[in-house]
Amino acid sequence: MRKSYATLKLNPVLEEQGAYPLLKLDERREELRAKGRTLFDFGAGDPREPTDERIRNALIEGVPQISRYPSAAGKKELREAFSGWMGRRHGVTLDPKTEIIPATGSKEAIFHAPLAFLHHSHIRRGVVYGTPGYPVYERGTLFAGGEALPVRLTEDDGFLLKPEQIDVERTRMVWINYPHNPTGARASLAYLEEMSYFCRENDLLLFSDECYNEVYGDVENPPPSILEVTKERTLAFCSLSKRSGMTGYRSAMMAGDPELVAALKKLRPSVGVAPASFVQDAATAAWSDDEHVKERNRVFTAKRKLFTDFFGEVGLRYLKTDASFYLWVEVPGEFGGDDEAFALRLMEEGIVVAPGRSFGTGGAGYIRVALVPTVRDCERAIAAWQGVTA
Repeated sequence: MRKSYATLKLNPVLEEQGAYPLLKLDERREELRAKGRTLFDFGAGDPREPTDERIRNALIEGVPQISRYPSAAGKKELREAFSGWMGRRHGVTLDPKTEIIPATGSKEAIFHAPLAFLHHSHIRRGVVYGTPGYPVYERGTLFAGGEALPVRLTEDDGFLLKPEQIDVERTRMVWINYPHNPTGARASLAYLEEMSYFCRENDLLLFSDECYNEVYGDVENPPPSILEVTKERTLAFCSLSKRSGMTGYRSAMMAGDPELVAALKKLRPSVGVAPASFVQDAATAAWSDDEHVKERNRVFTAKRKLFTDFFGEVGLRYLKTDASFYLWVEVPGEFGGDDEAFALRLMEEGIVVAPGRSFGTGGAGYIRVALVPTVRDCERAIAAWQGVTA
């Protein structure tokens, strides 16, 4: 006789997440794909440009005959390469031994970081982050026993998270993310100085997600890093996914305050997420070279211009930016601000975009266009989009 089991209990955080919020879009995409329709996917931030050959070769050559567990601290050569890049790009000096630690992609790093600094027993266990924004800030907070404190970002404020929006009595950590996902908004050095001063004065940890810091068009005015302002009680999260087209390699770096890095070094052996040794070799090659980044940015700039010219012609409002490879587009009036309805209409023309609501409540009324298809496919998609605006 089959034994009867009690209902399986899950972590409450998993249960509260509920079903996938954009099920209709996902189902319609699969229906169109099954019919053989050509789809231009501007939904996921996964660019199609090839990874530089030198990076690929470094990965292949790094595969050892005998595999060994990687250390959480990462290879000395990798930490030195990242330190060299931070010096060239941001004028920041980092100690490769005490101020840098690698991760298997920024998503993993962002999710696990709160585990080192939060506990449900803490009086101040709140984590502030912007909405619309990257969903992992919230999820990492909740799984670590923290209190999620989303802050509404608005176009009027340039989608900047303002210090005065932070409840210091409840907050332990603050996440900022510029250039911003999903809007592409940029932050100035003056803004970073203001936020750093506020966090220091109120004893808050400041974590800066700089995943898109190397994707920009204005070569005379590259996005700054929080580490140009301070390392004190501060960490920068830097990724090769977008910079070097290495999304599948899963390689990122965390850097800043040596006390915070020491805490991560204590945490991460328990999690077991150090990058494979051959991925670290590829990352070393990537951080050591800047020329391939310039070429990638030229391509992203060309794609951005195609779409912004088109949006200008048809009267679609969007956030003007030269950074990240996202365009944040306001839903036109005839759709009544319904970003899911607009996304479904575009999908009928083969164009896949991300509704703003998928990035939190602050994203309603917008769509995100990720400039990931090739330049040729961007041109084809724009021609198809004309059918929506006609």
